[in-house]
Amino acid sequence: MTHVPIHVTKAFLPPEEEYFMWLSKAYATGILTNNGPIHRELEEALRARFGVPYLRLMSNGTLAIQLAIRALGVKGKVITTPFSYVATTSALLWEGCTPVFADILPDTCCIDPAAIEALVDADTTAILATHVYGIPCDVDAIDAIARKHGLKVIYDAAHAFDVIHKGKSILAYGDASTLSFHATKLFHTVEGGAVVLNDAATDERLRLLRSFGHVGDEHFSLGMNAKMSEVHAAMGMAVLPHVEHIIAERKRVFEDYDSALVGLPLERPSLPEGTVYNYAYYPVLFTDELTRERVLDHLAKQAIFARRYFYPSLDALPYVNSAPCGVSRSVAGRVLCLPLQIDLQVQDIQRITSVLKEVLG
Repeated sequence: MTHVPIHVTKAFLPPEEEYFMWLSKAYATGILTNNGPIHRELEEALRARFGVPYLRLMSNGTLAIQLAIRALGVKGKVITTPFSYVATTSALLWEGCTPVFADILPDTCCIDPAAIEALVDADTTAILATHVYGIPCDVDAIDAIARKHGLKVIYDAAHAFDVIHKGKSILAYGDASTLSFHATKLFHTVEGGAVVLNDAATDERLRLLRSFGHVGDEHFSLGMNAKMSEVHAAMGMAVLPHVEHIIAERKRVFEDYDSALVGLPLERPSLPEGTVYNYAYYPVLFTDELTRERVLDHLAKQAIFARRYFYPSLDALPYVNSAPCGVSRSVAGRVLCLPLQIDLQVQDIQRITSVLKEVLG
């Protein structure tokens, strides 16, 4: 029997006429890049949506992290999480920083504040933490450590679009938060990202860093080309009105999984109290790596493509020098993200979970 493939993620595409309406505005102005009117409109819409003082669009989420690091003047050792996408570590290395890995909490999969505290030394300048799967880090504990030791805090919030924690956007915490608007994210611009800042001077540095470091013919600093085009911003403006529907449908799928998987020997990361979630991913943790491998193999035979997300634990990368982080390596070996798309139906969930039930007995 041939099965219709089910992939772990699927890009949301707004109705063609809605996207083309925004593209027609770019045609009308003849402006395709360089901080055009659609770009500015999306930037302001997102800034207002999150209730943050400064937000700058970027051409992708990795450059967002890199330029946040540079705009904040971060150098030397940066304590970071080993359980994240590789871009988190890559950005530090590209910016000449030394990543120092602190292990994660087993319940949220986010960085462990106690592990951060134990690693701070005279050369530490910052903390770079990830809101894993959109689950908030212990932002209060991290803030206390940062204030105690005079450290900058950057959050990789690639998964955390529209997440609310303790009554405000998760993006409002720390010195900077970065977002990814890659096509597989619940809000996307095909490729893109953003940096959220809380300080006007840092935001001005970021603006220059994003655009070659000059305004007109006057040059102020080193810079690069990290701007978002009007074509990508147009996709963002077309997707944005659908975000509430997207999150509601992801919640429906999420809850269907919860019901179908009751009683199976699985663990699920937990949400901190006071969190309004966005249902970005549906990760499950198996009892051991062999079981995870069997489930992944059986799913693939049924044309169901889950993902080891994140794998490997970044402290195991061949180009970093790090002591092993035991919790992170254990989680990375046992985790799978199950398919989560807004058009998954009950029968799709049954097809996916029946494989897990068969393997897990």
